[in-house]
Amino acid sequence: MIIDMPDTSTRAINRRLIKEREEGGAVALGRVLTLIIDADAHDPEDAIAAANAASREHPCRIIVMTERAGADEANLDAQIRLGGDAGASEVIVLRISGGVTRHVDTLVMPLLLPDAPIVVWWPYDVPTNPSEHPLGRMAQRRITDTTACSRPSRALRNLAQVYAEGDTDLAWTRATLWRGLIAATLDQPPYEPVHRAVVTGESTHPSVDLIAAWLAQALRCPVEIERVPGAPAITQVRLERTSGDIVLDRPDGKTASLRQPDQPEHRIALPIRQLRECLVEELRRLDADEVYGDVLQKGLTRIDT
Repeated sequence: MIIDMPDTSTRAINRRLIKEREEGGAVALGRVLTLIIDADAHDPEDAIAAANAASREHPCRIIVMTERAGADEANLDAQIRLGGDAGASEVIVLRISGGVTRHVDTLVMPLLLPDAPIVVWWPYDVPTNPSEHPLGRMAQRRITDTTACSRPSRALRNLAQVYAEGDTDLAWTRATLWRGLIAATLDQPPYEPVHRAVVTGESTHPSVDLIAAWLAQALRCPVEIERVPGAPAITQVRLERTSGDIVLDRPDGKTASLRQPDQPEHRIALPIRQLRECLVEELRRLDADEVYGDVLQKGLTRIDT
């Protein structure tokens, strides 16, 4: 069900939500959080689709903020999506223009679920300081995605300067499986120190920088990045030890091979993670990701860009 509400107000939106709940029971109950998506002037549909899929594990109210490009007159148009058009959630799309864009926090406040955590997600443009953004100030978790930036490495370093507890980035989430496999491998004999690490991957992909920073911070060894234009995200991590190299290689973006001294080669399904998977993972936790904070603030300073 999709309900269009042109030239409206947040009070009218709330009244319509209550009406739909009372008359048709269309609005899901038992929601665990409010997810605010700040799409700026971008088309929000891909982000909404990912949030709808994630809501099947995390039922929530989704509030989408999008600006109408080129419109100067202060105006608010809304769209309410319920039932099959909203996954296991309810979606409120707010299209704003003019002076309304300067008061996004007060616009959103009447629509927040009472006594529920708030998560803000910027799927496209990364704010200068997420925790000081009008929407970020009201949130327990703030999710950015530097893969959407034109200069991801610079964006990561800017985020490092303003990091606050509750910040995270989906480029970090996309590297979760790599970090898990590498950590599990190093937990096996012969427990030798790593003398040097090499990370190979797409030349501008921020996950490459973050996995290298994580290795530099965790292993306290030199880490080199080999950048390959057009590669499918991270393609290889090589850890050099006295007894021989550990190599996790994924040249096709789908299946990885793990090679270790005196062991047979292992083939592992390691597809590039989709947006929905990453968002689901981030919505599972509302506490600070301390490892991400250390990697962002300290690990990045240990590698060259």
